[in-house]
Amino acid sequence: MDIIKNGSTIQSLQVGNSILDALSKQRRPLKFSDIQELTGITKSNLYKYLNTFVQLGILYKDDAGLYTFGPKLIEYGMAAVDQENVLDRVVPFLEKLNHATRCSTLFAVWTPEGPMIIKLVNSNPGFNIGAQIGTIPPLASAVGKIFLAFMDQATIGEWKERESAKLDHNVKADLEKEIRSVRKQKIAFAKEPILTSVSSIAIPVFNYKKTLLGAIAVVGFSEQIPSAEEEDAVFITDIKKTGFQVSQAFGYSEDPVTPSK
Repeated sequence: MDIIKNGSTIQSLQVGNSILDALSKQRRPLKFSDIQELTGITKSNLYKYLNTFVQLGILYKDDAGLYTFGPKLIEYGMAAVDQENVLDRVVPFLEKLNHATRCSTLFAVWTPEGPMIIKLVNSNPGFNIGAQIGTIPPLASAVGKIFLAFMDQATIGEWKERESAKLDHNVKADLEKEIRSVRKQKIAFAKEPILTSVSSIAIPVFNYKKTLLGAIAVVGFSEQIPSAEEEDAVFITDIKKTGFQVSQAFGYSEDPVTPSK
């Protein structure tokens, strides 16, 4: 076990990490004596480290005394995988939709400022959709409606309140009514929410926990984009099918999604 000693590191964390590293490299549950032999940590100190890790859920100790990675460490790993691979999984579907619809496609995720566009596929660079990577779509946009419908209300509260203040009473009432339909149909429409003649459709992407991971939107000239589900059944069916396929890639199964309250 190589421990780097300098004033800018915490040596006990390095020692603890060597235990996790040993378990990772062995790829099997280990006995106390195995870990002691692999790390060289004294028995008295190793006992304290292992007890602490078990209490925190970082490690799990079974009835036979074998140690393996615990639920908390697995949770951290799943979170890292989701963050690392989300665009790798989504981009092929964005490109597929872009090719099929001849419209721009984008993917937005939640940030502390609101839903943010993090990927844009545009086969016509000269076409201005009124948004780019880093744009926060407005509340009444198709993307905004998806987050209103499916994101945890405690999470979106500040953004919703801030953006709602920009709308008049009638528009807010209509939007609340529309959100109920979005929850039921799992698709949102927006006619020219940012630029005149540019409209959009958005679909939710759910993860294996059946919570909202992000939103995919198809953006184009208003004459290309249906403003209601019944206007172009084939177009809408293809988009919704793609949304379901993306969600499946994140472990989602087609059970009823419980809307936020």
